[in-house]
Amino acid sequence: MTTIQFQNSLTGLENKMYYFALSLTCNSDKAHDLVQETYLRALTYQSKFSSETNLTAWVYTIMKNTFINEYRRNIKAKTTFENQSNRLQVSFSKDDFYPSVDSIHAEKEIYLKINLLEDEFREPFQLFLNGYKYKEIAEKLDLPLGTIKSRIFFTRKKLIRWLSDYVN
Repeated sequence: MTTIQFQNSLTGLENKMYYFALSLTCNSDKAHDLVQETYLRALTYQSKFSSETNLTAWVYTIMKNTFINEYRRNIKAKTTFENQSNRLQVSFSKDDFYPSVDSIHAEKEIYLKINLLEDEFREPFQLFLNGYKYKEIAEKLDLPLGTIKSRIFFTRKKLIRWLSDYVN
């Protein structure tokens, strides 16, 4: 199958892709975004497609896997710390625009617990929360990369233990 034939076949699936995406997302805008992401991935990995296989099934598989990966990424983001506007926010409620009283209290509690950490753990963790990569933190603090990774890991574990009342 030539590139032009592949692209024509792919664009011929647009309506089917949209309805499948809509069944996954239950949201028209998100379905359009998922179709576009699927187009991008299908075109990017066109060389992986074998012309003896079913193009529709191949594209649906790409779409389903893209949806699942995005879903997992969103679930993980809801259970981790997010750094927005230089404030530490924890997603306890589904409504991110109006934080609940509990989440505001929890945020203050998290800051208190972070400030109780020893300097050797607090500094790398705060840099990590501010968006620095492990390698950048290691260079900035002049420490080995493995040390930075382990300190951030142990800091997370310690905070989870300290803040276990806020997990559920």
